[in-house]
Amino acid sequence: MTLAAAQPAAMVGTRRQQAIRKALRALAPGIPLSDAEAVLTLAGRNHMKALPPATALWLALGSHVRHSHTDYDRLLAEGYERDAARFFVVDQTDDVLSGWGCQRSVADSEEEDEEGAAGGNGL
Repeated sequence: MTLAAAQPAAMVGTRRQQAIRKALRALAPGIPLSDAEAVLTLAGRNHMKALPPATALWLALGSHVRHSHTDYDRLLAEGYERDAARFFVVDQTDDVLSGWGCQRSVADSEEEDEEGAAGGNGL
Protein backbone atom coordinates (compact mmCIF):
# COMPACT_ATOMS: atom_id res chain seq x y z
CA MET A 1 0.00 0.00 0.00
CA THR A 2 1.32 3.46 -0.85
CA LEU A 3 0.92 6.70 1.06
CA ALA A 4 -1.57 8.07 -1.48
CA ALA A 5 -3.80 5.02 -1.06
CA ALA A 6 -3.74 5.28 2.73
CA GLN A 7 -4.68 8.96 3.08
CA PRO A 8 -8.22 9.69 4.22
CA ALA A 9 -10.28 12.22 2.30
CA ALA A 10 -10.11 14.75 5.15
CA MET A 11 -6.52 15.38 6.20
CA VAL A 12 -5.80 15.76 9.89
CA GLY A 13 -2.98 17.40 11.78
CA THR A 14 -1.42 20.82 11.85
CA ARG A 15 -0.95 22.87 8.70
CA ARG A 16 2.74 21.99 8.81
CA GLN A 17 2.00 18.26 9.04
CA GLN A 18 -0.44 18.58 6.17
CA ALA A 19 2.14 20.46 4.09
CA ILE A 20 4.76 17.79 4.78
CA ARG A 21 2.34 14.99 3.79
CA LYS A 22 1.39 16.87 0.63
CA ALA A 23 5.06 17.35 -0.25
CA LEU A 24 5.70 13.63 0.29
CA ARG A 25 2.80 12.61 -1.96
CA ALA A 26 4.08 14.95 -4.67
CA LEU A 27 7.75 13.99 -4.34
CA ALA A 28 7.53 10.21 -3.83
CA PRO A 29 4.02 9.08 -4.81
CA GLY A 30 4.91 5.39 -4.74
CA ILE A 31 6.52 5.29 -1.31
CA PRO A 32 5.34 2.30 0.75
CA LEU A 33 3.24 3.22 3.77
CA SER A 34 5.76 1.91 6.32
CA ASP A 35 8.50 4.05 4.77
CA ALA A 36 6.16 7.05 4.51
CA GLU A 37 5.34 6.85 8.20
CA ALA A 38 9.04 6.78 9.11
CA VAL A 39 9.81 9.74 6.81
CA LEU A 40 6.90 11.77 8.21
CA THR A 41 8.12 11.10 11.75
CA LEU A 42 11.63 12.28 10.84
CA ALA A 43 10.33 15.39 9.06
CA GLY A 44 8.24 16.29 12.11
CA ARG A 45 11.08 16.18 14.62
CA ASN A 46 11.76 19.34 16.63
CA HIS A 47 15.06 20.20 14.95
CA MET A 48 13.28 20.30 11.56
CA LYS A 49 10.63 22.83 12.62
CA ALA A 50 12.70 25.85 11.60
CA LEU A 51 12.87 24.56 8.02
CA PRO A 52 10.18 24.97 5.37
CA PRO A 53 8.00 21.82 5.19
CA ALA A 54 9.30 20.78 1.75
CA THR A 55 12.92 21.11 2.89
CA ALA A 56 12.30 19.15 6.08
CA LEU A 57 10.58 16.46 4.03
CA TRP A 58 13.44 16.19 1.49
CA LEU A 59 16.06 15.92 4.24
CA ALA A 60 14.00 13.31 6.10
CA LEU A 61 13.38 11.33 2.92
CA GLY A 62 17.09 11.23 2.05
CA SER A 63 18.05 10.31 5.58
CA HIS A 64 15.49 7.52 5.82
CA VAL A 65 16.51 5.97 2.52
CA ARG A 66 20.22 6.25 3.35
CA HIS A 67 19.82 4.58 6.76
CA SER A 68 17.15 2.00 5.87
CA HIS A 69 17.78 1.02 2.25
CA THR A 70 21.53 1.34 1.68
CA ASP A 71 24.88 0.22 3.14
CA TYR A 72 25.42 3.64 4.72
CA ASP A 73 25.36 2.53 8.37
CA ARG A 74 27.67 -0.43 7.60
CA LEU A 75 30.15 1.93 5.93
CA LEU A 76 30.09 4.25 8.94
CA ALA A 77 30.64 1.27 11.24
CA GLU A 78 33.63 0.27 9.11
CA GLY A 79 35.17 3.69 9.74
CA TYR A 80 34.24 5.65 6.65
CA GLU A 81 33.75 9.38 7.16
CA ARG A 82 30.15 10.59 6.75
CA ASP A 83 30.77 12.31 3.39
CA ALA A 84 32.61 9.29 1.98
CA ALA A 85 29.84 6.92 3.09
CA ARG A 86 27.24 9.19 1.50
CA PHE A 87 29.25 9.26 -1.73
CA PHE A 88 29.29 5.47 -1.91
CA VAL A 89 25.53 5.09 -1.38
CA VAL A 90 24.27 7.97 -3.52
CA ASP A 91 23.36 5.69 -6.45
CA GLN A 92 21.56 3.23 -4.16
CA THR A 93 19.67 6.13 -2.58
CA ASP A 94 18.64 7.55 -5.93
CA ASP A 95 17.56 4.09 -7.14
CA VAL A 96 15.20 3.70 -4.18
CA LEU A 97 13.81 7.20 -4.63
CA SER A 98 13.33 6.64 -8.35
CA GLY A 99 11.49 3.40 -7.60
CA TRP A 100 9.06 5.44 -5.51
CA GLY A 101 8.43 7.81 -8.40
CA CYS A 102 10.73 10.57 -7.18
CA GLN A 103 12.07 12.79 -9.95
CA ARG A 104 14.61 14.49 -7.69
CA SER A 105 18.14 13.19 -7.16
CA VAL A 106 20.20 13.13 -4.00
CA ALA A 107 23.31 13.42 -6.18
CA ASP A 108 22.02 16.71 -7.63
CA SER A 109 21.14 18.01 -4.16
CA GLU A 110 24.63 17.25 -2.84
CA GLU A 111 26.19 19.09 -5.78
CA GLU A 112 23.97 22.10 -5.01
CA ASP A 113 25.02 21.97 -1.35
CA GLU A 114 28.70 22.00 -2.38
CA GLU A 115 28.14 24.97 -4.70
CA GLY A 116 26.40 26.86 -1.88
CA ALA A 117 29.28 26.16 0.48
CA ALA A 118 31.75 27.35 -2.17
CA GLY A 119 29.98 30.69 -2.55
CA GLY A 120 27.41 29.77 -5.22
CA ASN A 121 23.73 30.34 -4.73
CA GLY A 122 23.05 26.65 -3.95
CA LEU A 123 19.69 26.73 -5.72
